Amino acid sequence: MSSEPAPARQTLTAFVAGAAALGAVMALGGLAIVQFGLFDTRASTPHGPILAWATHTTFVHAAQRAAPNISAPAQFTPAEVEAGFKDYDASCAACHGGPGVARADWTRGLNPSPPYLVSTARQWTPGELYWVVKNGVKMTAMPAWGAVRSDGQVWDLVAFLESLPYLTADDYARMRRGAGPPRAR
Repeated sequence: MSSEPAPARQTLTAFVAGAAALGAVMALGGLAIVQFGLFDTRASTPHGPILAWATHTTFVHAAQRAAPNISAPAQFTPAEVEAGFKDYDASCAACHGGPGVARADWTRGLNPSPPYLVSTARQWTPGELYWVVKNGVKMTAMPAWGAVRSDGQVWDLVAFLESLPYLTADDYARMRRGAGPPRAR
């Protein structure tokens, strides 16, 4: 025989039953949204503020959680920066721009809009940048470059991103002409 009084058991039972019913209704509602195409999937319509916050915050926290397990090189060489620049200019600049380089017009059709990366190294650690570049970001058009780049090539891109906040438009233009990265300032 239970030592709980009967009204307490009834209250607990009612609470559990109510929570289960609420969970079932929410699951059916979610299924209905998916099954009947009720979620707006158009890239031309921005996410609402709650969904935008939730997806971006989850992305940031995922990168921060993974980064401590990634060992970044102690220092990047000018050759790594130059190799990263060549890859960035060929594969990334259209979406993310660069010093004196606008993003391609077609990026206005992406949702969310790809960020300019000029100051990204001031906000992200090398390990976080490596994780993002290697793994990509779902629902953003950011590919997982690790699927088609070696770890060394991904680190080269990170090397360039680390130098990006210090490049001027003239520096970027010189690098495009093949003059290599500017000397450290």
